[in-house]
Amino acid sequence: MGAAAAGATPATARKALFTTTVTLLSSSLTRGSSSRSRSLSCSAASAAAQRLAPQPPDLVRWVQREGGFVHPALRVANHPEHGLGVSAAAADGDIPPGEVLIALPGRLPLRLRRPTGAADDVLVQLAQQVPGNVLSDSVACAATYVAVNKRCRFLLEFEKEVQQKLGTVPLEDHPFYGQDVNSSSLGWAMSAASSRAFRLHGEIPMLLPLIDMCNHSFNPNARIVQEGSVNSLDMSVKVVAEKKIEQNAAITLNYGCHPNDFFLLDYGFVITSNPYDQVELSYDGTLLDAASMAAGVSSPNFSAPAKWQQDILSQLNLHGEGAILKVSLGGADIVDGRLLAALRVLLADDPEAVHKHDLKTLMSLDVQVPLGPAVEASALRTVLALCAIALQHFHTKIMDDEAILRGGPPLTTGLAVQFRLQKKFMIVDVMQNISKRIKMLSPQKSAA
Repeated sequence: MGAAAAGATPATARKALFTTTVTLLSSSLTRGSSSRSRSLSCSAASAAAQRLAPQPPDLVRWVQREGGFVHPALRVANHPEHGLGVSAAAADGDIPPGEVLIALPGRLPLRLRRPTGAADDVLVQLAQQVPGNVLSDSVACAATYVAVNKRCRFLLEFEKEVQQKLGTVPLEDHPFYGQDVNSSSLGWAMSAASSRAFRLHGEIPMLLPLIDMCNHSFNPNARIVQEGSVNSLDMSVKVVAEKKIEQNAAITLNYGCHPNDFFLLDYGFVITSNPYDQVELSYDGTLLDAASMAAGVSSPNFSAPAKWQQDILSQLNLHGEGAILKVSLGGADIVDGRLLAALRVLLADDPEAVHKHDLKTLMSLDVQVPLGPAVEASALRTVLALCAIALQHFHTKIMDDEAILRGGPPLTTGLAVQFRLQKKFMIVDVMQNISKRIKMLSPQKSAA
């Protein structure tokens, strides 16, 4: 699914998902490497290879046989840019916008349904014990290691619950027909399901056969339409052309505006030049003091804010009990709004000038110098220093990663290095953006 950015097909991406994350975490960031827990990656990946059918049935014909609709121009084939997925055939002409490309009747999507027997009831009981955030964490860079560990720990604990539950079920009611279910098989199922799941209209996730073979694009040529509620008998899920689809074009959907951490962990691919990619930092006064001093900012007081500054930090949820200290660089906002507001406030020495602005103004990078050019320049230089610190956490340079990729590494290594490289490019882009803003401030500072 959408694996083209890293040169991987959906099938290989699913098989590589868990091994990729561990390779990533052992090679991309130096910190946290001493706290690894038991790995499920290798066993899960090898189990996936055994479970994949060597000659699967024709998916298009299966959907049609089961009452679904597939546009006659569509094929499942390897696309030179997007890899394996749904594409328009070369000889069938263009597909106009508004055409239905795929339609699945309500009985084809795979989702959690009401139990119809003892085996189904056991499955539902087990499914209800899976926390919703196990598969939906969207994290950034160093926190990817934490997310992988979280999933692995869950699988190890869930294995015990599953085996305990299934140990009391009669064979005729066994939902897996007596087969052993361990952390390896659960890990394979987790990666297979998370890379195929769609959540439509806020409902429970569904697996949509054939539709899940459409690759990802931030500028897609098709969209998913759900008709009817998820529990209605006439519910259907369709893919409709958003624009003219030319011959040989891949059918693409937008999986969401997410950072690469999300795409790697849930889909097994990396988007190059992802405009929504981010890195997370921990808001820490000592770190900010060091960054601002490195940036040439005089007398920083991030670690010892005044009472009026503490009050504003509390409103930003960066101070006090229950504060959320994760802030980010990158993405559509360039700089996390809470971080930007905190820098502006803590570098200001005039409470009255600060209190003239609301938090929304202080958090916006688009608002020009709300506290004056001198404060703005100091805040932006501090952001530059934070970017430099973030880059230092990688133990390789950009040219090192590019050299590895030119050498044609194995898929999992390539995905890990591509992930790491895109984080570095994203940080460099932030630095270039901030540097331009600082240069624009120079005339204002001189005039002031």
